[in-house]
Amino acid sequence: MNNSIDVPSRADVPQEQTWDVNSIFPDHDAWSAACDDVEARIPALKAYSGTLGKGPERLLEFLDQSQDLLRRAAQTRIYAGGFHMVDTTDATAAAMFDRGRGLLNAARAAMAFLDPELMEIGFDKLRDWIRLDERLAYMDHYVDALQRRLDHIQSAQVENVLASAVDVFQTASSTYRMLVNADITFDAARDADGNETPVTQGTINSILASADRQLRKSGWENYADGHLKFKNTLANSLATVIKQDVFNMRARGYSSSLEASLAPNHIPVEVFHNLIEAFQKHAPTWHRYWRVRKRMLGVDKLHVYDIWAPLSDHRPEVPFEQAVEWISAGMKPLGDEYIEIMRRGVLQERWVDHSVNIGKRAGAFSTGSPGTHPFIMMSYANTIFNMSTLAHELGHSMHSYYTWQSQPIIYSRYSLFLAEVASNFNQALVRGHLYETQSDPALQLALIEENMSNFHRYLFIMPTLARFELETHERIERGQALNARDLIDLMTDLFAEGYGGEVEIDHDRIGITWSQFSHLYMNFYVYQYATGIAGAYALVDQVRSGQAGAAKRYLDFLKTGSSMFPLDALKKAGVDLSEPEPVEKAFEVLGETIDRLEKLAA
Repeated sequence: MNNSIDVPSRADVPQEQTWDVNSIFPDHDAWSAACDDVEARIPALKAYSGTLGKGPERLLEFLDQSQDLLRRAAQTRIYAGGFHMVDTTDATAAAMFDRGRGLLNAARAAMAFLDPELMEIGFDKLRDWIRLDERLAYMDHYVDALQRRLDHIQSAQVENVLASAVDVFQTASSTYRMLVNADITFDAARDADGNETPVTQGTINSILASADRQLRKSGWENYADGHLKFKNTLANSLATVIKQDVFNMRARGYSSSLEASLAPNHIPVEVFHNLIEAFQKHAPTWHRYWRVRKRMLGVDKLHVYDIWAPLSDHRPEVPFEQAVEWISAGMKPLGDEYIEIMRRGVLQERWVDHSVNIGKRAGAFSTGSPGTHPFIMMSYANTIFNMSTLAHELGHSMHSYYTWQSQPIIYSRYSLFLAEVASNFNQALVRGHLYETQSDPALQLALIEENMSNFHRYLFIMPTLARFELETHERIERGQALNARDLIDLMTDLFAEGYGGEVEIDHDRIGITWSQFSHLYMNFYVYQYATGIAGAYALVDQVRSGQAGAAKRYLDFLKTGSSMFPLDALKKAGVDLSEPEPVEKAFEVLGETIDRLEKLAA
């Protein structure tokens, strides 16, 4: 047994590697008391139903009460999640998270009558109230957005039923998370010498990035096989979520699930289709990359488990503290305030849980809510890839920080379409800084590899998953069934097209990829990774070139939250994602990065 990558239990993790969720509540007793308080206040919120039309004072009173309750309910969920997400084997934490999430959903359901009652009041009268009382001024965009959704808002009774169903509808995604993070176990990977390395959600990425091809092959196969053992349960879970999306689409009178997902943010479906068309157009760029990678690795056949393999014998180590320094230097164009807030959060306030431990859920994310500071969960293993992930999540966290400081809670949940711009902006800005300042060839190659890995995720994996998502939703909309074989065959066909004959096809192991992405449980989420990276590169180009006002426009964008429609907020920042040009430009940058790789290899 190779003990060099032994994974500690959560109890053995040093405190400095964990996030400080006790900044929300000092202990579980205080959390429980807050939950009781939220629960007790929900009936009073429901009592406002049918009374908002009495006048602006009554509406203001309800808005104040509802936003305060939402803030408190969100805090209970974030606190509980702070224990559950980092140790999914902890049954007590799982129960706490379930309660916190249920309370937040209940609070939202209790105010579900808001939109129907605003419609009953009438938009002309609402605008009169807004014009006459400055305390309601912030509701102007909300009312505008509501009027645009007029045909898709149902009666107060129906809206209450739909809101109440949210918690029930989350059962499938909860089952998926518990299955893949806690219940599925994987056979250990074996390297060329027969040494074993445990395969977990926290170690699989390090295994796939290993220089030992046998370890990569074993790890990739065992990870896929672990999911394949539960393919029917996983397929049923995903199909259930897709059926829920279709149900919501029909309940609200949209023509497709895609339209239902994009319309609330006023994003035309053409934005999605433009991305898919650009991806298919530029598939030969990816085929070229597979050939370059195959040549540099010196292998006869390129397999999926070779996609993350190191292209040199030396990959620089980047300790967590060094990553913070490089990220801070890279973000310098945004000014001292941005850097000071970010550094204080990471180094003093413990925003980041970066341990590797048993039971920690897969991936990385930024969370939090108004009334808390941002929190980041990731597994940090001292690589340039981990540094980039940290930069990415700090982009989300700083976006949240500025939004929460600048907007009322009603605009505090910015759209996913905007979120991926902020995260990729940080990565691209830091990466550009390191390209210019770090001359070590090994580090340069590591940066290119990380850059290509990021492009692979955002401009290859995510568009492929987006095509998968569109097809699966359309099949359910047509009344077709979805089973494990359907999903595996579809996924394999889409990846085979992207690989263009340059990568070997292991049908079922490639086909089960859909089960490894929780993103597919978030209705038409994945395409926004690709549009996000396109928007980010456009804005980074403006900031790094010193374009007048570019940095300020970007910081103003971070403060916008959902107080503007996403495309409008981005236009104000300096990029128009309703047009295909930014996506086309992102694929150009991809090609240029492959050129850089070939030049350095030569």
